[in-house]
Amino acid sequence: MVIVFVLLALTVLVGANWYLWRRLFHDTTRGPGPVRRGGAVLVAGGWALAIGALVAERTGAPFWLQRVLAWPGFLWLALSVYLLLAVLVGEAVRPLLRRFLEKRASADAPAGRPEPKPVPIGAPASETPEAGRLRRAEPSPEASLSERPAPESPAPESPQPESPVAEGPVAESPVSERPGSGKPAPDGAAPERPQPESPEPSPSAPSRRVFVSRVVGGAAAAVAVGTVGYGTYGVLRGPRVKRVTVPLAKLPRGAHGYRIAVVSDIHLGPVLGRGFAQKVVDTINATQPDLIAVVGDLVDGSVKDLGPAAAPLAQLKARQGSFFVTGNHEYFSGAAQWVEEVRRLGLDPLENARTELPWFDLAGVNDIAGESEGQGPDFAGALGDRDTTRACVLLAHQPVQIHDAVRHGVDLQLSGHTHGGQLWPGNFLAAAANPTVAGLERYGDTQLYVSRGAGAWGPPTRVGAPSDITVVELASTHA
Repeated sequence: MVIVFVLLALTVLVGANWYLWRRLFHDTTRGPGPVRRGGAVLVAGGWALAIGALVAERTGAPFWLQRVLAWPGFLWLALSVYLLLAVLVGEAVRPLLRRFLEKRASADAPAGRPEPKPVPIGAPASETPEAGRLRRAEPSPEASLSERPAPESPAPESPQPESPVAEGPVAESPVSERPGSGKPAPDGAAPERPQPESPEPSPSAPSRRVFVSRVVGGAAAAVAVGTVGYGTYGVLRGPRVKRVTVPLAKLPRGAHGYRIAVVSDIHLGPVLGRGFAQKVVDTINATQPDLIAVVGDLVDGSVKDLGPAAAPLAQLKARQGSFFVTGNHEYFSGAAQWVEEVRRLGLDPLENARTELPWFDLAGVNDIAGESEGQGPDFAGALGDRDTTRACVLLAHQPVQIHDAVRHGVDLQLSGHTHGGQLWPGNFLAAAANPTVAGLERYGDTQLYVSRGAGAWGPPTRVGAPSDITVVELASTHA
C-alpha cells in the first residue's frame, strides 16, 4: 500500500511539473532552443534542491550544507505551488484572450474592395476579372446609336524606329510567355495576370497562440513570484501580536485580566536563526505578560547546530515565568537535549507535569510524536490527581489532543502545530487533520485556542496565514 501511494505521489509530481514546464517554456516558444532547455533545468534543479534540503535537515547533514540548500530549495517549494495554481487559473483566461484578439484582428481588417480571386491557367480571357469589368463598362448592342459614343478619328501614326533584326530565320514560338511569370501560356489562352501576393507575417512575429501563451505565462510567473515574495517578507519581518479574551467560569475574580503570551512553531533552523529568535523575544517582552507559554516546535535541528540561535530565549521576561512543552519537531531534533537546553535558558519544561499557580493550575503534556520514544503524552500523570474546582490551563502542541483534555476536565487548552495552513490552500488540508486550524473554539466545557505560530517550516513563507504571538487574556465570569 505504501509503495502504491509513493508511486501515485511521484506520478502526480512529475505530471504537474511537466505541465508547468510545457505552459511556461514550451508553449511560449516556437521551437526547441535555450529557453526550453533552461526551463527544464530550472524545474528539475529546483526540485533537486528542495528534496536535498528536506533530506539534509532530517538526516542531520553538516549545518553549512543545510543552510546552502535550504533557501533555494524551500523557496522553490513555495514558488512551484503558486506557479501551478496561477497557470491553472490561466487556463480559464487563455480562450477569452484568444477570442478577444480574434475580434480585434477582424475589426482592424481593411474594409476596401475584395481581393481578386486567382484565375486558373488556360482560362479564356472572357472569364478574367478584367474582362468582366470591361463587359460591365461596354454599352449593350441594343443601345441606340445616339447613346453610343462617336468614333474618334484615328491619330496619325508616328513613324517607329526599326529595331535591328538578327540575321537568319526566326522560328515562331507556338506559345507566348505569361507576363511577369516567365512561363509560357498555350496559344489562344489569355495570359494570366500576376495576382497581388498576400503579405507574409514577419518571421520574428510570434503567432497568436504563442503570444497568448506568453501573456498568460508571464502573468502567472509575476503573480507567483509576487505572492511568494510578499509571504516571505511577512515571515522575516517577524510575528504580529494578536489579543484574545477567554472567559473561564472557575477563574477567581482576582485573576481577571491575567495575560498569557502564547508562542508556538518558531522553527529555528537553517533559515530562521538567531536574529529571528531575537525578534520573537522582543515582541513577547513588549506585551508585558504574566506568563509565557512556548507550545512546541521551537527548533528544526540539534542543540549543537542551533544552540546559539536559541540563546535569546534567556531574555524572556514574565511575572510568573516561562513554560515549555515539546512539539513533534523536537522529537526529530533530539527532544531530551532540547528539554535540558531550554531549562538552562530559564524556561520550565512541563513533561506530563502540572504546576499550581496562585489562580489556576497550569499543566503540560508531551507531543504525540514522543510515543515512538516512549515519551508520549500522559494526561493521567499531568491531570489525574488535581483539584477539579480550580481552573486548569493545558499546554499541548497538537490540537487533536483536545479530546483527552475534555475527558480530564481541562478548562482551556493552548496549542499550535497547524501554522494556520501556512500556504493557502494548505488551510483546507490542515482542517482535514485538525479539529481547529486557528483561533478559539469550544468543545463541551473545554475551550481550545490554536495559534498560527511565529515562524514557518520548510519555505520561510506564509500566504493567507500570517504569523502571530497571541496574548490570551483570561476573564473571570465572577468579575
